[in-house]
Amino acid sequence: MTLFACGVNHQSAPVSMRERIVFGAHELPRALSELHSCDGVEEAAILSTCNRTDLYLGLQAGDDTGVRSWFQNYHGLSTRELQRHMYIHRADGAVRHVMRVASGLDSMVLGEPQILGQLKVAYGAARSSGTVGTLLGKLFQQAFFVAKRVRTDTAIGSSPVSVAFAAVALARQILGDLSTHTALLIGAGETIELAARHLSGNSLGRMVIANRTLENAHRLASEFGGYAIELGEIARHLAEADIVIASTGSPDAILGVDDVRQAMKARRRRPVFMVDIAVPLDIDPAVGVLDDVYLYTVDDLHDVIEENRRSREDAARQAEEIIDQQVGRFMGWLGTREVG
Repeated sequence: MTLFACGVNHQSAPVSMRERIVFGAHELPRALSELHSCDGVEEAAILSTCNRTDLYLGLQAGDDTGVRSWFQNYHGLSTRELQRHMYIHRADGAVRHVMRVASGLDSMVLGEPQILGQLKVAYGAARSSGTVGTLLGKLFQQAFFVAKRVRTDTAIGSSPVSVAFAAVALARQILGDLSTHTALLIGAGETIELAARHLSGNSLGRMVIANRTLENAHRLASEFGGYAIELGEIARHLAEADIVIASTGSPDAILGVDDVRQAMKARRRRPVFMVDIAVPLDIDPAVGVLDDVYLYTVDDLHDVIEENRRSREDAARQAEEIIDQQVGRFMGWLGTREVG
C-alpha cells in the first residue's frame, strides 16, 4: 500500500478558492464514505480547516487518478484549477507532510497549536466512519508524537501566536489604544475565544459576542465581561462596533452590504475595522468597498504573521530535523511491514 497526501492550503490558493473546497462537519461522513469507495483507496481521512483541505490516503495500487477526479467533481473544480492549486505528496513525502502539518510547520502562523487538535478531530471522524486502518492509524499516532516532541524540544511554541492574535495585533496597529473601542465578535469557537482573550489582554473597552447558540455566547461573555446576543440581533448592534471579528463556520455570509451600510450611516463616518477569519467567508467581500470600512480576510494578515515566522526560524529548523528523523523511522517500520 502507498501513502498519498494531496490538498490545497494558504500557500497554494487564495481564500476565494479555499472557501469553495471546505468539507463541513455535517458532510464529512458522506465525503469520507465516497472517498473510501474510490478505485484503489484502502484507507482515507480528510482534514478541512480555514487554511487547508487535505486528503490523507492509503492507495492499493498507487494510482491517484480516481481520487483527484472525485475531489474535482465533489467541489465543482475545473481541471486547470485543480492543477494550479493542488499539491501532491507520495510515500515518504506524504509522511513528512502529515508530520509537518501536525507540528504547525505548514501553518500560516508558524508553530500554531490549534492544527494539532484539528488533526485529531479529523482522525477521530475517519475512525468513526471506518475509513482508517493500520497504516493511517500508525501515521496519525506518529504525527501526534512528533508534534508533541517538537513543542517540547524546541521554542516553536514559546509565544502565544495565532490567526486571532494577528487579527488583534492588526487592530492595534490601525486603531491604537483599544480601551475606548467596542468589539463585536461573531462566533463562539476556539478562534473567537482566542480573539476575546487577546482583546481583553489589550484592555478592550467593551465586547459584544454574537452566536447562533446564545448559551455559547453567554459562556464567553461571562468569562471576558462581554454582552451576549444572537446572530439575528447583529444588525441592531453593528453600529456600536469599532472592531468586528468573524469566524462562525457558517456556509453562508452572516454580514451583508445592506446591514453594514445602515450601520455606517449611524456611525457618521467613524471607521470600522473588520477581520473575516472564516472560510467560507462570514462577511460579504462587497462590504470592503464601502466608505470607512476596512475589511481584511485571513490572507491579509500576512505581514503580522511573517514577523512571527522570522522570529521562529531557528526553532523551525530544529523541528525539521526531528521530523526528518521520525520520517526515516516510520518508513523503516513500513518497509518491515511490507516484507513481513
